[in-house]
Amino acid sequence: MTAKAKVAIVGAAETERIGVVPDVSALEMHAESARRAVADAGMTLGDVDGVAAAGISPISVAHYLGITPNYVDATSIGGCSFLVHVRHAAAAISAGLADVILITHGESGRSRTGAPPRAADPASPQGQFEAPYGTLGPPTLFPMGVLRYMKRYGLTHEQLASVAVAQRRWSSRVPRAMFRDLITVEDVMASRMVSYPMHLLECCLVTDGGGALVVTSAARAKAVPGPKPAVYVLGTGEAAETPLVSMMEDFTTSKAFTVSATRAFAEAGITPSDVDHLMVYDAFAHLPIYGLEDLGFVGRGEAGAFIEEGNTSPGGRLPMNTNGGGLSYTHTGMYGMFLVQESVRQLRGEASAQVPGVQTSVAQGVGGMFMSAGTLVLGTEAVAGA
Repeated sequence: MTAKAKVAIVGAAETERIGVVPDVSALEMHAESARRAVADAGMTLGDVDGVAAAGISPISVAHYLGITPNYVDATSIGGCSFLVHVRHAAAAISAGLADVILITHGESGRSRTGAPPRAADPASPQGQFEAPYGTLGPPTLFPMGVLRYMKRYGLTHEQLASVAVAQRRWSSRVPRAMFRDLITVEDVMASRMVSYPMHLLECCLVTDGGGALVVTSAARAKAVPGPKPAVYVLGTGEAAETPLVSMMEDFTTSKAFTVSATRAFAEAGITPSDVDHLMVYDAFAHLPIYGLEDLGFVGRGEAGAFIEEGNTSPGGRLPMNTNGGGLSYTHTGMYGMFLVQESVRQLRGEASAQVPGVQTSVAQGVGGMFMSAGTLVLGTEAVAGA
């Protein structure tokens, strides 16, 4: 059994403010985005019978909102958790376990208001096998394979910097984006070195914010249409490789990306040539490079030149990260919710940097340091045939 076009996202909204929001706690961001998404769907909280959340327990979210769910999903596998929540929601609705599932996110990643302390666990795999060698969080862990990739495929520093440049071209058109000023490759390479070869402008933002989604059956979406067009779930995938980036099977490719995306594309019955719009998680500038190759949009070693030539920029043949991504729009720590939000906006035709004629959008998320992955293929009613 597949979920193709059997379920739809009928509500999608972010918190009113993103960026620096010190006066709102993480739980309040879950609740605010939830209320906004439910309203966006033309529903009430009383219609919701399932809740999914990561970072904060879905039980806490449900209690805060006054919901007594009969389905809960607390899957928490990093920044791609919310894409995986959509996958699980599709399966649960198809199986009759719930009718309307609310997926929430809220994170005080910058201000740390109401957020638990960040504490390293010395007994964890990372604590035992990576931390003793001097790694200091994502900037020293996530880009670990980039130098291998550069040596193997000839990726240049200029091509790596072009990722940030391309995404700033998009965010310059998005009023909510934290960074909007256009930048050049020279600007990126002149920014402070954080962890070689990553300069500051090749690293994600650290922000506050949240978002939520409302998922229901395609039948309900058709029978009781909301104020906004439904976005149909055509294909989904999830995978996990290793909790230790140093133990990746191959530093130049993500096995989790390929397994997850292959499943999602097969379920949707599409190939990369059918995709109008792409969102790839970009905690650091190399992730879109890996994503383009692992999802089959370009060949091995070709993604850097592909981006440098403007193919993913406004007017390019594969619009990617059209909100500006984690490098320029927002990045609360777990960014995946914002991938889906932008895919939904593009498919509804209401994005700030709208791409003409988007019918099929792919959102590719990552969790941890290439630890896990989630993939969604989303489409309009016309593509879904609903």
